[in-house]
Amino acid sequence: MPNHPIDIHVGVRLKQRRALLGMSQTALADMVGLTFQQIQKYERGSNRTGASRLYEFSKVLNVPISYFFDGMPSGIVAGRFRSKKEAPGDYARGINTKGETLQLVRAYYKISNTGVRQKIRNAMKALAAQK
Repeated sequence: MPNHPIDIHVGVRLKQRRALLGMSQTALADMVGLTFQQIQKYERGSNRTGASRLYEFSKVLNVPISYFFDGMPSGIVAGRFRSKKEAPGDYARGINTKGETLQLVRAYYKISNTGVRQKIRNAMKALAAQK
């Protein structure tokens, strides 16, 4: 039976948050009483994530349970996808899971001065708008 699109989405969000925190699969596994192989299966969506496990992940990763469902394409619940871009697995390999993105986000949040962070955001927006 193929992995359910919701399980894939939850797994992607789990991996994103773990990576953003700079946490290894082994460290996360130790904190919730699993093996790193089980964490791999959750991150791929091949293990279904029950409510109690989702609760444990949310506490360890310091996010609300709703975090795991944020950004879910609307067609995913019914298994309908409006475009190839929304197909499960395709968006899972998106920009939010790239190492470069995670490095930038980690560095950004290490800047304690909110004014400096605002200037960086504005500069990045201006650079992105250039053609």
